[in-house]
Amino acid sequence: MKTHTSLGKRILQGGTSPYIRLGAEIAETHHERWDGRGYPLGLSGEAIPLAGRILMLVDTYDALRSRRPYKPARDHADVTAVITEGDGRTEPSHFAPEVLAAFRGSGTRFDDIFAAAAEDEAARRDQPPVT
Repeated sequence: MKTHTSLGKRILQGGTSPYIRLGAEIAETHHERWDGRGYPLGLSGEAIPLAGRILMLVDTYDALRSRRPYKPARDHADVTAVITEGDGRTEPSHFAPEVLAAFRGSGTRFDDIFAAAAEDEAARRDQPPVT
């Protein structure tokens, strides 16, 4: 599981587009924690690129909100509490302070985006395949 960061970077790193290069940076750094206890590089603080810091929180939010075979989905209020207060596994110290502050100030925007994405996914599942 922990190799997906390095594999993603390796797949994208040869791209010439600035967006692909940014994707490579995000792939490699989106599990780095502000407190230095992340992976794969063990970066901390400002050494983590801003895009990786942002995606670390977004990925955590999505993972907690999404149903998995081994866990139920959580609602927005519960996930917000986990990210901002901690639960023993996820802690506020994992996130860049400025990213955490932006999340706290976002109100229900994350919930709105998550719901819209779920609606889009459901609509795509209901469409006949393109031939």
